[in-house]
Amino acid sequence: MKEPKITLVGAGPGDPELLSLAGVEALGNADVVLYDALVDPAILVYAKKGSEKIFVGKRAGCHAYGQESINKMLVHFAHSYGHVVRLKGGDPYIFGRGSEELQYAKSKNIETVVVPGVSSSMAVAELAGISLIDKNLSADFWVITGSTKEGDMSRDLYLAAKLDQTVVILMGTQHIEKIVDLYKKESKGKMPIAIVQNGSLRTQRTLFATIDTIQHEIAEKGLLTPAIIVVGKTLNT
Repeated sequence: MKEPKITLVGAGPGDPELLSLAGVEALGNADVVLYDALVDPAILVYAKKGSEKIFVGKRAGCHAYGQESINKMLVHFAHSYGHVVRLKGGDPYIFGRGSEELQYAKSKNIETVVVPGVSSSMAVAELAGISLIDKNLSADFWVITGSTKEGDMSRDLYLAAKLDQTVVILMGTQHIEKIVDLYKKESKGKMPIAIVQNGSLRTQRTLFATIDTIQHEIAEKGLLTPAIIVVGKTLNT
């Protein structure tokens, strides 16, 4: 029997070429791979021949498995097969609940390793030509989840709308009307906003607008997920 081990791997924002070398090595040594909905299937070619590959993805309103079930699956497969790779989109600790999964594994005395991933919160904006920081416009930036685990809009957005920093919103497109209303209430109708869909993939597309016009752009051109939202003055640079 192999010693149980769980490696948490960040797959990056989508493009398989943005997977790290350490991630490739972990997949090549894995006996089982549990992967998410945001992982490009092309990445699975790096997995060891004969390894088990199990989809455990979650999208808004549709969960293949609940979080508790995933935690238990990781431990079960580690004890049964040996090395399990948990493959998650972006960086596994940035709104990915990766820390919860490893804490559960550690509570069962299983060896754990983390391989960071390129976070979509920065990479997707950059690939769309958006600078998140400008010394004259925004010296820092915020990354906020648009939705809580209950599906509600994050309360942090109420504060973010009052400030001048660039704001990157993940998992927030379902709340776009509420987000627009928050910024309008702060008299920021002219504030630039962008929505980047399928970031880093060949199908990537970006809607550039202002808070006042973004809903018209969405209605005219359509919007699909996954997508990130970027709000801030740096979009004009």
